[in-house]
Order: sequence, then structure tokens, then C-alpha cells
Amino acid sequence: MDCLFCKIVEGSIPAKVLMETDNVLVFHDIQPAAPVHVLIIPKKHIASMNDVTAEDLGVIGEMHQAAQQAARKLGVDQSGYRLINNCGPDSGQAVHHLHYHLLGGAKLGALTGISGSHA
Repeated sequence: MDCLFCKIVEGSIPAKVLMETDNVLVFHDIQPAAPVHVLIIPKKHIASMNDVTAEDLGVIGEMHQAAQQAARKLGVDQSGYRLINNCGPDSGQAVHHLHYHLLGGAKLGALTGISGSHA
């Protein structure tokens, strides 16, 4: 398999790892888009959110727990952070291995067409 993130999981490509469990890996993005920018991935190859099955729901929960723990470790749990999953070509998904971007450490700009109000 020619998956960048699978190679990071197996250790053939180095990464600055923040934390790791049996099923999840959290590491710093090499091209950060914010002062705090880590990636949260399942160790199992899942191409995108569209490929998640009922059997994968446990690891999705573990990824969310890892996001909470990473935010605490990085000191952005109280100030705020953004958790993003890109799915498919129009979203900008560049690596076809399910992952979340955790961004924080600064006031983040508004996302186009998305607001906190649902009036």
C-alpha cells in the first residue's frame, strides 16, 4: 500500500508523535496551518469518512478521546480549537487515510458559509 499515513504508522516515515494508543496516532503536521496543528489518525487504514463501517465506530470514538487529550496536552482545551475532517476531493482531502486536523493556539478565522447561529 502506498499510503503516507500507513507508512508513518509502521515507522518507515518519521513523524513528531504527540501521543499514541493501540489504535490511534497523533502527530504534528509538517505544514502547520495554525500555531497548534496536529493530525489524529486511526492506525487501521480507512480511506475516508465515507469508508467508516459499524466495526470502525470504536476507533472513531478513540480518535475523539485522543483529540480531547491532545488539546489538553497542547494547552488549547480551554482557549478553543477546531477539529476538521476533510472527506473527498471538493473538501481538499489530500491523503486518503481518515484523519482529523486539530487546530488552535490563535483566534481562527471564520469558515466560509458556516456560522455559530442556526436561525
